[in-house]
Amino acid sequence: SGLLTRLQTSAPIMRTLSTSNSHYQSIPSSLWKLGRLNHVAIAVPDLEKAQSLYKDVLGARVSEAVALPEHGVYTVFVELGNTKLELLHPLGEKSPIASFLQKNKTGGMHHICIEVDDIKAAVTELKGKKIRILSEEPKIGAHGKPVIFLHPKDCHGVLVELEQA
Repeated sequence: SGLLTRLQTSAPIMRTLSTSNSHYQSIPSSLWKLGRLNHVAIAVPDLEKAQSLYKDVLGARVSEAVALPEHGVYTVFVELGNTKLELLHPLGEKSPIASFLQKNKTGGMHHICIEVDDIKAAVTELKGKKIRILSEEPKIGAHGKPVIFLHPKDCHGVLVELEQA
């Protein structure tokens, strides 16, 4: 029959490894899939300087700044071959980026964004796995698609944004 069966019967060490990993086979498959890295977001204290660095110094294609009042940020996207950087700057006093920049005066990585094929199924399953979601419902993000954020304490210190692909 199959190669795995032959390996299990012919090599005791393979049988041991196979047995120790057998619990993975009982995990039901998700109703949603994690996709590609959409972007890495960087909070910047001076948006024009940051745009100039990526455009004029590094030669990247850089978008114009767009205000997203619902999220309290200005965003600029830097196009890279396989993903993007999102430059974030505060919009208004209650901006989450303003508080981030108070703690990190020179800016820094704010979050990563990963695409999912079914954001509602992802939210439901992640809540069931005790991963905290930072909003009750997905909001429309910078790309005009639904997004949610996962609590960094549940994601090894990284703020993770999931975006509907």
